[in-house]
Amino acid sequence: MLDQPMLWWQAVGLFVEHFADWELAWRESAGDHAQEQKKVHALRSAAANVGATALVEAAAALEDQLLKCQAGQATSVQESLRQDLRASFRQTWLSAEEALKVSKPDPEGRV
Repeated sequence: MLDQPMLWWQAVGLFVEHFADWELAWRESAGDHAQEQKKVHALRSAAANVGATALVEAAAALEDQLLKCQAGQATSVQESLRQDLRASFRQTWLSAEEALKVSKPDPEGRV
């Protein structure tokens, strides 16, 4: 997305739109490590697309633990990993939503 800011703004818009209800769906997947891992992986990928590195790192930590549980290398997930992801997601999503509201990029991605 270098030298093409409109692509970045589009990615931010998609992130806000597609992940508006993510937290609810994620909570509903609790107890099913495979389903939760899929939801966390999708968030991790989308966060990487918009450069949300703290969210990527929080998602990666939880996803790694969920994969260990699925492989039988761990029996549970530390709740602190979920708390970290929840906090990072909320901050990132709200920041992205606010940026879209106030920035109003032109067709070339300039604000």
